Amino acid sequence: MAFFLETLLGGLMVGMLYSLVALGFVLIYKASGVFNFAQGAMVLFAALAMARLSEWIPQWTGIDNKWLGNILAFAVAGLLMFAVAWLIERLVLRHLVNQEAATLLMATLGIAYFLDGLGQTIFGSNVYNLDIGMPKDPIFVFDSVFPGGLLINKEDLIAAAIATGLVALLSLFFQKTATGRALRAVADDHQAAQSIGIPLNRIWVIVWCVAGVVALVAGMIWGSKLGVQFSLTTLALRALPVVILGGLTSVPGAIIGGLIIGVGEKLSEVFLGPYVGGGIEIWFAYVLALVFLLFRPQGLFGEKIIDRV
Repeated sequence: MAFFLETLLGGLMVGMLYSLVALGFVLIYKASGVFNFAQGAMVLFAALAMARLSEWIPQWTGIDNKWLGNILAFAVAGLLMFAVAWLIERLVLRHLVNQEAATLLMATLGIAYFLDGLGQTIFGSNVYNLDIGMPKDPIFVFDSVFPGGLLINKEDLIAAAIATGLVALLSLFFQKTATGRALRAVADDHQAAQSIGIPLNRIWVIVWCVAGVVALVAGMIWGSKLGVQFSLTTLALRALPVVILGGLTSVPGAIIGGLIIGVGEKLSEVFLGPYVGGGIEIWFAYVLALVFLLFRPQGLFGEKIIDRV
C-alpha cells in the first residue's frame, strides 16, 4: 500500500508540472483560437535566460546572496519575456488579425524556430545548471501510519505547490476579471470582439505576456530538475496529451488532464511495465489522447462547438 501511494503521489506531482506547461497552450488558444506550437520554445528560452542571468547578475553587481541574485534574475527574465511577447504581437500577430487559424498556426511554428535560434545565439547551447534553492533531498512522511513512512521528493512537492498556486491565480484571472472575460470573447470571435470595442492587439499582448510568465516558471522548475538544455522543448510534446485530454479552452481541464496523465504514466509503468517489457511511460499519454480524440475530441472540459447553417 505504501509503495502504491508513493507512486500515486509522484504521479500527481509530475502531473501538476505537465499542467503548468499545458497552461501556456490553453492561454494562447483561449485568446486567439490557435494552437501555439511556440510554447516549448518559450519554456526553453525562459529557462536559458534564468540560468544565464543567475550567473551573470552576481558577476555584474557583486551580489553574494544567492536568493537575492535569483530574485533579480527572475525579474529581469520576466521583463525579457514581456519584451518577447510585445515583439511577437507587434511584428507578427498584429499583421495577422482575422486571418485563418492555419495561418496563425504556421506563424507560431516560425516563432518557435526563431526563439530556439535566438536563445542559442544569446545564451549559448551548453547544458546549464539552474539552482533556484529548491531542496532535492527526499523526506519520509506518515511514519506512524506506514512502516518506514512514504518517500516524497521535496523538490517535486515544492514545484507542485508552486504550479498549483499559479494555476489557481490564472483561474481567478479568467473567471473574475474584465480582462479575462475579454480574452474569452476574443477567442470566440475576433471580429465580433473588435466590433464591441475590445482592443484585440492589447488583449494578445496581455495573454502572450501571461503565457511568457507561465513559460518562465515552468522553465525554472523543469530546468532545476533536469538541467537547462535544448531537450526542454520536448516538454511541449509531453503536454500535448494533457490539453487534448482536458480541453483546449479549459484552465481547470489542464489541471485535471495533467493529473490524469501524470498518475496514469507512473502507475502503468510501475505495475504494467514488468509484464509488457517497460516503456509504457513514453507512449501511455499519447494512446490515451488518441482514445479521447476518437470518442470525445473536445476533451473532458472543452466546449463542444456546434455550427448551424
